[in-house]
Amino acid sequence: MTQAAIVQVGARPDSHRGDGGSRPTSPLHALQVRPIPFRVARDLLVRHHYLHSLPGGTRLAFGVFIGARLVGALTIGCGPSQAHCLVEGATRDDGATLTRLWLSDELPPNSESRVMGVVLRFLKRFTGVKFLVSYADPAQGHLGGIYQATGWLYTGLSEAMPLYDLGDGVARHSRSLAHAFGTHSVRHFAAHGIQVRLAPQAAKHRYIYFLDPTWRERLLVPVLPYPKNGEADGRD
Repeated sequence: MTQAAIVQVGARPDSHRGDGGSRPTSPLHALQVRPIPFRVARDLLVRHHYLHSLPGGTRLAFGVFIGARLVGALTIGCGPSQAHCLVEGATRDDGATLTRLWLSDELPPNSESRVMGVVLRFLKRFTGVKFLVSYADPAQGHLGGIYQATGWLYTGLSEAMPLYDLGDGVARHSRSLAHAFGTHSVRHFAAHGIQVRLAPQAAKHRYIYFLDPTWRERLLVPVLPYPKNGEADGRD
């Protein structure tokens, strides 16, 4: 994948009426989405995302800007090692995972959908990725409203996996440990004097989006109705 391109949501100075007058551009048109360095995404997400981390294996990081101000980030990464097994004949290179999405509360409604659409178009145009997987955490009140609004397929709950605390109070996914240390073996860390605490993690809602629609028929798990209740806030 490349981070060289700049992807613009549709910013323009203003929108003109046919009678010669003008009206202000929609706030959504003031947004720009463009690739950013991983360290910039990490700093923003550590401060603002509820998981306070950037997972290991991140492959692309996008920033959301109003002018020069960074007001959000979205990252694409490797995700769970077996996620590609949801699709018949897929390899790890065929799929990727949307690992983080955070936007400032100051942004207008529908910003998430607008940003998501831009990133999906970028991936279709500039990468060979065939599908994306992403997760919404019901423990945080998230049902995946952004994925439902942008046409992802719902495939039910993922397998619940524990998070790892190395004694510093930070809950890490196994893939982040493996990326940083080459292993997530509790026995390995214990042998080096690090006592790891396993933090239970609830199953998450799992969604998939086919960037190449011809791959849709390869999906090996059922497509289910979207989960609904009155508690999700839509910013997941």
